[in-house]
Amino acid sequence: MRRVLTAGAVLAAVAAVPLAPPASAAAPYKGANTATVQDDFNGDGYRDVVIGAPDAKYGSVTKAGAVVVLYGSASGVSTAHRQVITQATTGIPGTPGKNDRFGQTVTTADLDRDGYADLVVGTPRKYFGLQQGLRGSVTVIWGGPGGLKGGADIAPPAGYGQGSLYCLFGQSLATGDMNGDGAPELAVGSTCQSATYTGPFTRSGKPASQYLGTGRKRSVVMGDVDGDGKAELFSLPGPVLADSGPLSVVQDDPAATPAALPLAHGWYGQVGDVNGDGYGDLVTGVPSGGHSGGEIQVLYGGAHGIATDQQPMAIHQDTPGVPGAGKDGGQFGSSLSVGDVDGDKYADVLVGVPYKTVGSAKWAGEAVLLRGSAAGLTGAKTTAYTQNTAGVAGTAESEDYFGWAVHLADVDKDGKADAVVGAPGENTDGLVWAARGSAGGPVTNGSAAISGQSAGITPGSAALSFGAALPSTAVTR
Repeated sequence: MRRVLTAGAVLAAVAAVPLAPPASAAAPYKGANTATVQDDFNGDGYRDVVIGAPDAKYGSVTKAGAVVVLYGSASGVSTAHRQVITQATTGIPGTPGKNDRFGQTVTTADLDRDGYADLVVGTPRKYFGLQQGLRGSVTVIWGGPGGLKGGADIAPPAGYGQGSLYCLFGQSLATGDMNGDGAPELAVGSTCQSATYTGPFTRSGKPASQYLGTGRKRSVVMGDVDGDGKAELFSLPGPVLADSGPLSVVQDDPAATPAALPLAHGWYGQVGDVNGDGYGDLVTGVPSGGHSGGEIQVLYGGAHGIATDQQPMAIHQDTPGVPGAGKDGGQFGSSLSVGDVDGDKYADVLVGVPYKTVGSAKWAGEAVLLRGSAAGLTGAKTTAYTQNTAGVAGTAESEDYFGWAVHLADVDKDGKADAVVGAPGENTDGLVWAARGSAGGPVTNGSAAISGQSAGITPGSAALSFGAALPSTAVTR
């Protein structure tokens, strides 16, 4: 947990500039729901990176939470081009509360269809008094030419929770265009019921329509697995004792009755085309309750989507080619992200193993990159990264939790996804490691280590600080 300070840290070096989001053209680049600019808050054509710091202090308020936005550019992301958002930021609903942990989940989409991505922030432990308890909240912050500004609350549908005092609304977030109208839908998971909202949203946070799900769907995932240009909605029960399944899927219509995928399991997941056949594949993480030490599962899409009787393919640290060995407690699959790191047109999968023991350092953590191919996801060419890997800043130390959150996104627009890995237990403020993508995978030489304090975060405790949430991390733990 040694201190790492790189106040000007970048994916590729840039000159220091004032600490504000960069200016952009008056009109957005192409529209923030296209594949290349879906995280573009200021419309300059580059994806931006959102990092949650749920244990950040605000003044004397402990664990109030904060979100840091690092704006992308041709040179990558930099703390010089950043924005820190809390519940005390002008235009953001609510006020910082003790143990709120604003920023525990984050995602993005152009909810109001103005061409700029908007930021969606989950605060699942937001307390609403004795009558509602830990109901949780979801906030949208609007993108625009100058970056993120102003926001609104997304209210739970009528009848949500049925009097429960422990709903954790916002425990997971997912966005995608289910009906093909260009306005993305938003799905919210919780320990009570899931909720789905159709776009576009008004600036007051009101959706076109909303639907209340049934059952406890802690995790939600969206992505197109049948190639029709419309996202399917997957619901996962999330961590429920030792049982992490089964999954269910809703195709195109948020109001439709979900179909069960009884052979599949997962706490959370993401969709990407790992075998390059033009259909999205669902990748889920099963950090416990499956193979010893954890696993991920892959369900392959096709012209008819994912068959309900499809047997998922499991990959773990006993799979040939994958470094390490499956051992209880490592929690391989605690986080995952899907993206094409090497530019070969096959999506790769970055997997977090935050409880991995490295040498004598317990829970130091690890991130493992699995490569996609025409044959699908395999253990071939798999690479593991820890803070003892040459070129990765810092040293693997106990309770750093490197890999707690992971994210793949092409922030410099070179056609290769860059890797972002959170180590929220690093020191008292947390750390994010970022490396640009290349044909050989993430480039460790010259990679960046960005500490919470260098990004403008006031530390609150040694646990779950800066780097605890990234857009690809789908459910709180």
